[in-house]
Amino acid sequence: MAPEPRRQEPEGCLVVALRIPIRIVVLVLVVPIRMAWDALVVAGRFLTDAVLRPLGRALLWVGRAVFVWPWVALWRYVVVPVAKALAWVGHMLVVVPLGRLYRYVLTPVGHALAWIGRGIGAGLEWLYARVLTPIGRGIAWLLKGVGIVLGAVGLGVYTAVAWLVRYLLVVPAQWLYEWVLAPVGRALVWLGNAVITGIGAVLYWTTRVVVVLPALVLWRWVLVPVGRVLAVLVREVGEALGHAWRVAGRISLAVGRFLGTLFRWIFVEPVRWVYRTVLTPVGHVVRDVVLRPVAEAGRAVGRATRQALASARETVRQARADFRRMLFGEQRRPEPVARREPAGRETRTLGSSTTALTKD
Repeated sequence: MAPEPRRQEPEGCLVVALRIPIRIVVLVLVVPIRMAWDALVVAGRFLTDAVLRPLGRALLWVGRAVFVWPWVALWRYVVVPVAKALAWVGHMLVVVPLGRLYRYVLTPVGHALAWIGRGIGAGLEWLYARVLTPIGRGIAWLLKGVGIVLGAVGLGVYTAVAWLVRYLLVVPAQWLYEWVLAPVGRALVWLGNAVITGIGAVLYWTTRVVVVLPALVLWRWVLVPVGRVLAVLVREVGEALGHAWRVAGRISLAVGRFLGTLFRWIFVEPVRWVYRTVLTPVGHVVRDVVLRPVAEAGRAVGRATRQALASARETVRQARADFRRMLFGEQRRPEPVARREPAGRETRTLGSSTTALTKD
């Protein structure tokens, strides 16, 4: 669903009179700023791609080589082996002796102490059940009888005191509240409400006449028109800035394209023509006349050198073999043994068997 077109509000003569001068002034001020901004953006991108990013990569590699790799090597080849050795030494010097101490000393001692504790606990349990419990029950029965007597006496005393307090304090205080204090309080509340209502009415009308009406007149007839004029001015300046920024961008783009084209025709195209017309044929000639023959000669020299080295190695090997035979004599060769299987790719036939039972 297409959006509804924005309805244009009718504009006054003040808006139309202010729009064109504001846009002209803002455009004149914004064009140099936009061109400087675009130039800074291009320079920043070039600096980032050509200088900062390679420098950052080099600094990152140097930082790794200086700070990371030595610590990694120290951790891997020094700290870890030393820690493993210390752990093994600690295990053999601390853990194993403590384990044997716990197993062969502390455990038997603990079992003996537990057996002694169980005996003492059984004795205390017998003392509690046979001696302390009967004594405690007798004392509780005695205290229960005394408590019953004291409870009866206390109940009588509480009843008498409660009757005296009710008829000497509570009933007179209730009569005083109902017939004296409550009417006096209601009268005072009514009088206070009347006084506060009158004072509030006087303050309300005084504040309305002295403060509210002048402030309302000032707001309606001074601040609202001035605010509307300032709002129109600010809106037009903002729209003029946006329009000028877009127009300055197009102007900056056109100037940049013109400078790029000029740079290409002055510098790039001549360099490309020199490279294509002069340097490329010269490079081909140098490659065909100089570099290829030199490479062929180098390869031939390499082959001859390899052959000479191979011959020298073979000569040295033969000399070593002759010297060994001269010192230790000829090695005895093993005598050939008749094989029962056919040599080579000969196949078995019915006339010539190779087994042990039918061999001729």
